[in-house]
Amino acid sequence: MIVYHGSNTSFENPNLKYSRKELDFSKGFYLTEIYEQAKKWSERKKNIEKTAKSYVLKLDLDDKIFSELKVLRFNSYSKEWLDFISICRSGKDNTDFDVVVGGIANDKVFDTIELYFDNLISADEAIGRLKYETVNSQICIRKQEAIDKYLKYVGADVVNG
Repeated sequence: MIVYHGSNTSFENPNLKYSRKELDFSKGFYLTEIYEQAKKWSERKKNIEKTAKSYVLKLDLDDKIFSELKVLRFNSYSKEWLDFISICRSGKDNTDFDVVVGGIANDKVFDTIELYFDNLISADEAIGRLKYETVNSQICIRKQEAIDKYLKYVGADVVNG
């Protein structure tokens, strides 16, 4: 399956040593099946890092990854998803999943999550707000061995610069 990664640099061999820990699904290499979503990621990264260009990397992800490795999948915004995001973003994730798949905590979603984290709204209210958000998706590969085995570089588009 073809997937995309947005970045402010172009590279062929993803390496987890460049990943941060306190992200939605913890430290990992993040991908999406939605080109426009990867494009937004690349532009955001370009603006944060103040680089001249942004890129959408195109990669081929072997579907066997989902049957051969330990995968956690969230099919919708749910209390389980919310709790997992909370643990990961706080840097306290100690699960051993190789791959995590689910919705993104984008800016609008993150506002709701912050209210939930601060105990200003209940989990039920947070989930109620999240169900109206635009569909998005992310695949987080959390093991370098999995990246090396199941992900192949196809090419990259310069989307800004």
